[in-house]
Parts: sequence; C-alpha cells; structure tokens
Amino acid sequence: MDAPLMDKIVSLAKRRGFVFPGSEIYGGLANSYEYGPLGVELKRNIQDAWWDTFVRRRTDMVGLDSSIILHPKVWEASGHVTGLVDAMAECKHCHNRTRADHLIGDYFEKKGESINVEGKRVEELNEIIQKNKIKCPVCGSFDWAPVRKFNLLFETSIGIVPESQAKAYLRGETAQGIFVAFKNIIESTRVELPFGVGQMGKSFRNEIKKGNFIFRTLEFEQAEIEYFFDPDAADWEKLFGQWKDDMWQFVTKQLGVRGENLRWREHGDEERSFYSKRTEDLEYRFPFGFKELWGLAYRTDYDLNQHMQFSGADLSYTDPVSGKKFVPHVIEPAVGINRLMAMMMLDSYTEDGDRIYLKLPPKLAPYKAAVFPLLRNKPELVKKADEIYKNLRQKFMVAWDDRGNIGKRYYAQDEIGTPFCITVDFESLEKNDVTVRDRDTAKQERVPIGDLAGYLTPKVS
Repeated sequence: MDAPLMDKIVSLAKRRGFVFPGSEIYGGLANSYEYGPLGVELKRNIQDAWWDTFVRRRTDMVGLDSSIILHPKVWEASGHVTGLVDAMAECKHCHNRTRADHLIGDYFEKKGESINVEGKRVEELNEIIQKNKIKCPVCGSFDWAPVRKFNLLFETSIGIVPESQAKAYLRGETAQGIFVAFKNIIESTRVELPFGVGQMGKSFRNEIKKGNFIFRTLEFEQAEIEYFFDPDAADWEKLFGQWKDDMWQFVTKQLGVRGENLRWREHGDEERSFYSKRTEDLEYRFPFGFKELWGLAYRTDYDLNQHMQFSGADLSYTDPVSGKKFVPHVIEPAVGINRLMAMMMLDSYTEDGDRIYLKLPPKLAPYKAAVFPLLRNKPELVKKADEIYKNLRQKFMVAWDDRGNIGKRYYAQDEIGTPFCITVDFESLEKNDVTVRDRDTAKQERVPIGDLAGYLTPKVS
C-alpha cells in the first residue's frame, strides 16, 4: 500500500458518492466529512453487521442509546476534563497546529528511526523538537511556539438566556453513558454477570491534527461495549482473549479484510491508562502506517467507582445466588465505524488492468445488484428491465443504470463495488432470462428472470 492509494480512494469516494468534504461550498471544514448516497449505505451496513454480531446474536449482551450531552460531572468523574488532552505544537510562521507527538514521530519515521514519546511531559516534547530542529511540515520553518496542552472535549452551553447558561460537553466517547446507565440496566432487566452493554453513536473530539481522510475526524461513529464481570468468578485474561478472537473474526470473516494487513499491538506502561491492567490495539496497515483500528482494554472497576464517588449513587452489583455485593470489573472493546469503513475501502480496492473495482463482501456492498436495459431507446427493453428492478428492489438495494454503453455501466458499478450486474437484452424478451455478470470474475451467465431473487439471495446475504 503506497501513499498514492489513499489519493485514489479519496478521489473515488467523492466521484462515486461515498464521502464528500464537509461544508465544501463554504471552503470546507477541517476534519469534517459528509457521507453521500453510497457512503451512508456502506457505513450503515457495517453498523448493522457490528450490532447484529455483538448485540443481537449474543445472549449475554443488551443495547443502549444514551444522550450525546450528559451531565458535566460525568466528564469530571471519568477524567476527560483534565485527562483528554493532547500536546499541541504551533508554527509561529504559518500557524499550522499539530500534535507534538505526531510531529516528532513523523520526523523520526522519515529518517528511518523510531522514538517513543508516550507519557512525556510538554517540556520534554518541546526539548526534542528544539534539539532536533524539527521543521514545520507545512511551510518548512523552524519557528515553534512552546508546546502546550489542548483539551479535546467540545464545550457547549445549556440554557436559553446567556447569563444563566451552564457549561456542558459533547460526549468524547460513548462508554461513559453505559456506566451512568448501569444501575438502571440491572434494575430494569434480568441480566446477570457476566454481561455486556453495547452502544453505537456519535462522539466528538476537537482534534488538532488533520486526520488522513475519515481516519480522524471531529465527529465520528463509535461502537463500544462494556463487558461486566466478577473478577473473583471469571478469569479476566481468558475473557480478554475471547474478545480478541471475536474482534479478529469480525474483521477478517465478516468484513473480508486480509489478515496480513492486521496486527495486535500491546500498550506499554507509558501509553496505557493508569487504571488499565492491559490494553491492546488491533491495528490495520493504512497507507500512512499501522494505526489503531479497534482498542481492547481491561479497565478494572475504575469507571463505576469514579461515578459512585462523584454522584453518590450505589453502582454495585448483588449476586442473585450468593448475595455477594461488589463493584464489577469491565473489559472494553471500542471501535470507530468510520475507520472500519476507511479500512474496507482501502483493503477492497483492486486494479485488474484497466478495470478498477471494490471487492466488498456482497452483504456489505451499497448495492447488491444493478439492472440495465441493453439500450435505453428501446421501450420493450426498458419496460422489462424496470419490472425486474422494481421487483428486486423490494428485497435488496438495487441500482438502475441506463446511461452510456454497457461497458461504461460495468465500469461504474465495479468502482462502487456492486457484486452483480443484470442486463436485459433482446434475448430476454424471447427466453425470459437475463445476463448476470459477476463483479470479481467478470464472468457472465444466463439466469431465468423468475429465479433471480433465489439466485441472488444466498450470494448477498
């Protein structure tokens, strides 16, 4: 995967309606994107696959949809108000702002060297920049303001009258909503430990650095699970290993990503949060290097204890059999849906001579099939194709295309990852069958019109 691949994906994403730059008609907004007609379908298919796999199909899981704006004390208790910070470096010449650790890491990576700056104080980061005379990657100047901390939480206000407004925050992660709702969940359901709570929704972080397409954005779709258990009754290392297996299987089997582009990386002592006993990242080999795709952390009982302390509520659990009362521990798998989508587009991008196609798993592709009349100026062909299109549309997402010649239509559907193209030709009028073309092999076969739904169903579901 060389750097130009990202340029190809960004171009294809805009050209074919997957992803557009945010607020483009106003000059754009950094780290902001809009998901077009095809992008929203692909993203929703990934979301549905995650929810179905990790919530609906499991007997030890329930779901939640908590508020984006929570009580501000939630973020004090979680440590986000003081702890969700990055060290920022600002060029005094061009005013480019970037994360200091990324600036340093990129500098040494270009030299073929590596450096670990996790956990270093701003004074130490500043010293590294000055000692190595690291220049601004935008303007080439060596004129940095002192490195300073920057909080990633988005602030907002609650209240209509300005003088009575109270400060609040857009959530920086979905996990805290799960901890806040823990008492209501155990009291309103019959869940017993071990069990998990899954949540999917928007989170917001005031990112400093430009984000490599949709890899890092101001708002992003998170899918998080808090898996609660009794540390005296369950082996946390075994549970941790099971979640690692489940995450790997989901990415390789359901999303169809090649295993050679994935790896596990364990956090060192400097990088790992102080309350975590173990944290590992499932990383994907993006064009800009191996980066975090999906995090897995054993957070012990830190979060529930923090919210008990700040709220005064009892968030302990009472075992229905033994009567034992305790604060559960938790393992957290957390992934960004946007990153999963970026990964899938990169991993499925295929060039075969002059042909370009996205080799997406059929069940996740935006359209499962496309229907063409061979010629758009022949009413009998258009009528028959329209009947097939409307019938299949009741069962699958199906595209209609009658523009240009058949070759150009195939080219367009290949680029958006449509697994099957159905062409109604003059033979179709005589024999009541159609030509079905396979995206991956480009091979064609004749299929009776009455069998089309049965032909497609096992292939796209």
